[in-house]
Amino acid sequence: MSVCTSSLPIGVFDSGVGGLTVLRALRELLPNENFLYLGDTARVPYGTKSPESVTKYALQAGGALVREGIKMLVVACNTASAVSIDALAAEYGPLPVVGVVKPGAEAACATTINGKIAVIATESTVNGGAYQRTICSMHPDAEIIAYPCPLFVGLAEEGWVEGELVEAIVARYLEPLFAAFGEVGPDTLVLGCTHFPVLRKAISNVAGSAIRLVDSAETTARTVENILSEAKICNTDKDKGQVSFLATDSAQRFAAVGGSFLGVEIDTNDVRVVDL
Repeated sequence: MSVCTSSLPIGVFDSGVGGLTVLRALRELLPNENFLYLGDTARVPYGTKSPESVTKYALQAGGALVREGIKMLVVACNTASAVSIDALAAEYGPLPVVGVVKPGAEAACATTINGKIAVIATESTVNGGAYQRTICSMHPDAEIIAYPCPLFVGLAEEGWVEGELVEAIVARYLEPLFAAFGEVGPDTLVLGCTHFPVLRKAISNVAGSAIRLVDSAETTARTVENILSEAKICNTDKDKGQVSFLATDSAQRFAAVGGSFLGVEIDTNDVRVVDL
């Protein structure tokens, strides 16, 4: 690819602001790359939608980024990755398309010692079975139980991420999940939604120190780095990369809520509202 193509941004999309946790990891590992992030905030969450609707929305979000001009598409949404990654690759290939499910599954398999892996995610991700299939393909002897935690997305979006109330809600989900494993519980818990890492402290407090938490952000970033290198499309500009934001609803809310996910404040003026 040409130098011009190499300097194009990496497109990243999610149903809302949760995917900013993936963008945060990407920026930390690839500081001189440019990024274009799209949050489909008008239709968040994807996790309660039908597979057909999720695929439709994912193709529209991916298409909007492709039209802006990108060199890679990162699907920073577990639900869209679980349901729509093949459709996105078919529609926008040979553009590299990277989801978060496979990297997350790889991290879980590398982390577990006793082979018992719990997965928490949205309803669509759990029902679709993508994590279960992917983990089993890598670790055939693993015992995997996936459990939907739909309220976690709302808590994260509202900024309710710590405290007794949040931990009580977390416990209502995790206690039956862990009990389902029987006498010997899981040693690994996959945060199978990009919204969930902002609840990490509360989840860790409830789960206990014996259970290691895995999210796909860092592993996805390493996968992106490898693909860029193999395709020889790394940005060679020595300056720090730029980030632009698109949202499908309220730039003000995107900026206000998104800062806690990205780890830095987002200026409302840097968010452009688009119609998919």
